Amino acid sequence: MKNNKFWNWVRNEDTGETELVFNGAISEDTWFGDEITPAMFRNELSKVNGNLTVWLNSPGGDVFAASQIYTMLKNHKGKVTVKIDGIAASAASVVAMAGDETLIAPTGMIMIHNPATAAFGNKEAMEQAIRLLDEVKESIINAYETKSHISRAKIAKMMDDETWLNAKKAQSLGLVDGILFAEKKRPEPEETDEKDEIEEESEKDVLTAMSYSHTTTMQSLMKKVTADYKGKSVDQLMSRLNLLKY
Repeated sequence: MKNNKFWNWVRNEDTGETELVFNGAISEDTWFGDEITPAMFRNELSKVNGNLTVWLNSPGGDVFAASQIYTMLKNHKGKVTVKIDGIAASAASVVAMAGDETLIAPTGMIMIHNPATAAFGNKEAMEQAIRLLDEVKESIINAYETKSHISRAKIAKMMDDETWLNAKKAQSLGLVDGILFAEKKRPEPEETDEKDEIEEESEKDVLTAMSYSHTTTMQSLMKKVTADYKGKSVDQLMSRLNLLKY
């Protein structure tokens, strides 16, 4: 029987603690199928005592699965530390908000955007699907607002704009609590007349690189998350929406 879990438990040999690893799409195959269920994840999580570190590197995936994971982690008896070692995009960014402490690698990124779905039905069903997406968006905003205390209006605008955040920007907005390895800072370089020119050229290079990275990453991300995705009836989607509300 196929059992393609999108999470993994590992033992940290240095600390002796169990760590949870998300590396890849959340619920790429199934979350409500015969094998991979919310109950399975909950049962495995319940066996972990004390503090928990969650390593997160994911392009996103199923927002309903992410919401349930968020709720289970928030309910865990012990401190939950989320460490974004790569990317926490789309639904994965919701999981990142579950940390009592959320840290990000200096090279890590967070991406938030509006939810999307594929559905079928008549005009009334499509209108209902639009209302569903509005509800899902409000539910996702709850997680960002609780973590960061950014206004709901600003979060909604950031989602509309499909916002990519580097480590420093995510920290300044309160979406993460700190940057990994931040205490290991290099000495500041001596001031020179060339410094401003070098920094100006460097900023131009970064902007060009980020523009390219954004496009290629989004293409890769959407291809992976939507691969072989089958549309659902609006009634199915609405029944799952109830799992999101908290």
